[in-house]
Amino acid sequence: MSILLQFVLLIVGFVFLIKGSDFFVDGASSIASLLKIPTIIVGLTIVAFGTSAPEAAVSITSAITGNNAMAVSNVIGSNLFNILMVIGISALLGELLMEKDVLNKDLPFLVGITVLFAVFIIIGWNVSQIEGIILLIILIAYMVHLIKSAKKSDNANVVEKPKFTLPYSILFIIIGLAGIVIGGDLVVNSASDIAIAFGMSETLVGLTIVAIGTSLPELVTSLTALKKGENQLVIGNVIGSNIFNILFVLGASSAITAISLDSSMLIDVTFMVFVTVLCFIFGKTQDKFDRKEGAILVALFIAYMIFAILRN
Repeated sequence: MSILLQFVLLIVGFVFLIKGSDFFVDGASSIASLLKIPTIIVGLTIVAFGTSAPEAAVSITSAITGNNAMAVSNVIGSNLFNILMVIGISALLGELLMEKDVLNKDLPFLVGITVLFAVFIIIGWNVSQIEGIILLIILIAYMVHLIKSAKKSDNANVVEKPKFTLPYSILFIIIGLAGIVIGGDLVVNSASDIAIAFGMSETLVGLTIVAIGTSLPELVTSLTALKKGENQLVIGNVIGSNIFNILFVLGASSAITAISLDSSMLIDVTFMVFVTVLCFIFGKTQDKFDRKEGAILVALFIAYMIFAILRN
């Protein structure tokens, strides 16, 4: 199969992933509204899962097919892109304010599970099935905490008007899930073939092409929120997505089958921990991200991409 066709299939796969996520979120949100589930809880659960669905589809498919390096590098690359580029670009366009709950609870939690992820890898250069299950248990506990906190908030009783009837909502969910599954399969297979054709490693493809492609929903969502003046949603979207990437995407992938890694990925894991801690420091010092910090984040991403490509 020609390399050009593989790139076409890769793009088609990304389209299926992104549009599938949109359909899934719309359908699930509509059903939640029909069931009178508060908007804030929908946002904390369904939307958060939806924007991480592309990463989940790619990593789980990679784990099942034995492409372990891509399964993990996709999570690492996506989390780096979310912090360095999504927050970085958004901060360059306008200051991003931090909510106290996000700064004092969610961001420290992200730092904690990122360090835990690094510890799991360093212990045996793999993420075992037991460790994957531990990550999923932490996710369940975190979701329960979020829902309880949301119910206590002033916005807990706000319910959006349903977008569709129940049959259409179910149809959107089915189409969305089908798109996510098909897209994930296309991305993994075509990306692997491209890597082989160009002599690239699965790790590099996962850290760059696949990671950026699967992070497009977060970027589009954040820039849309920024355009509407909802700056705080940008930070929440990124932090929520990164938490889901580690706890759900990596947790589910490794729970299905243990994921082994090469010790060369220590640099990437260490850099992800550094970037996550840096994000916390930037947010904590001023309760916001300004343009200078945005420029630093974008510059770090460019430097890392150059390093990743040259290392290959």
